[in-house]
Amino acid sequence: MNDALQNVKVLELGSYAAGPCIGKYLANFGAQVVHLESKDRPDGFRLQYPPYKDDKVGVNRSGCFAIFNDSKYGATLNLKHPDGLALAYRLVKWADIVIENMRPGVVDRLGLGYETLRRHNPSLIMLSTSNMGQTGPNARHPGFGTQLSSLCGFTHLTGEPERPPQSIYGPYVDFIAVAFGGAAVLAGLDHRRRTGESVYIDLSQYEAGVQFLSSAFVDYSATGAVAHRDGNRDPGAAPHGCYPCREGRWCAISCWDEEEWARFCNAAEKPTWLKDSRFNSLASRKKHEAELNRLVADWTRDKDASWIMEHLQRSGVHAAVVHTMRDLFSDPQLEFRQIWQSKEHPEIGPQHYRMVSYQLEDTPGRIRGPAPCLGEHNAEVFQSLLGLPPEEQQRLLENGALT
Repeated sequence: MNDALQNVKVLELGSYAAGPCIGKYLANFGAQVVHLESKDRPDGFRLQYPPYKDDKVGVNRSGCFAIFNDSKYGATLNLKHPDGLALAYRLVKWADIVIENMRPGVVDRLGLGYETLRRHNPSLIMLSTSNMGQTGPNARHPGFGTQLSSLCGFTHLTGEPERPPQSIYGPYVDFIAVAFGGAAVLAGLDHRRRTGESVYIDLSQYEAGVQFLSSAFVDYSATGAVAHRDGNRDPGAAPHGCYPCREGRWCAISCWDEEEWARFCNAAEKPTWLKDSRFNSLASRKKHEAELNRLVADWTRDKDASWIMEHLQRSGVHAAVVHTMRDLFSDPQLEFRQIWQSKEHPEIGPQHYRMVSYQLEDTPGRIRGPAPCLGEHNAEVFQSLLGLPPEEQQRLLENGALT
């Protein structure tokens, strides 16, 4: 095998990030993934989320859609037309895996629920990922990443104690669920190969996110203490925060025990800090943390952030530059591991696509191609993959089943 997922076939009924990102990961390792849309209702990322090429909105100009859909086929159908739905069933029969991230009940109304699809493909693996899962009193709860991060408790813990809760950047919980989804469908493939049985996976993004607050749950369960916002502080480290550097840059620094605190003071050439009674223990440093942070900031302010990171790391102190987007695209570590791979998109032009954050030695993954334009691969999908005669495809196009 040249690819780990060679001959694995995936039909994607999802949109935005939570479903398509799972399909992207599979495609990067060689699976054939068909991203199915409708020209009347394309994937929401195509028209609802910037950035767009030259700031001009267009179905094939969205960078957000592109980065979650590289390496796939793009096809369009009218699922409300009986012939379009019949063709979708043929795609289901072709596929090993179906992925969908619509609100619970939507695929059933479209005639694409698991029990229906299993009749067309008795060995089907189907993953449904939604905000709350398919069952329960709040299963139909709508919302995107910001709402899920708030429901999971992240927002309550983000920000300064005296300030309002802060939303964390982006659809954080969606991507946590994506990692679980990728592992789950591969486990489903393994189960089917061993037993021949069909598999249905109900993935709750809410539950996937909640597990990242385990320590706060344990604390509440044991003591009744409710975790609260505390800025960049940590109960087990001081100093612990982000400190200003030259040219508007920042550096994150933390000291986790007395030995590291001593190494930091020596590296900063501040022996007086070691003798200061306010800072002679973790408890004292926590008590006087505001003053400690001001002193550390005064030391970092006129220095280069990269120099601080390297100098402190050589001294055995935890430190890292706070990267910007520009830094991430030029980071030598990411470049060496080929995380960013460039492909030419028909309308966007050269674009860097992000490779999955793990690699396989014998069957390495890669970005196979740019994200598809809307309906770009209709002929390849319906004629080459399904064997539909060209004249039949033309007939379906004329009667409205194909879009």
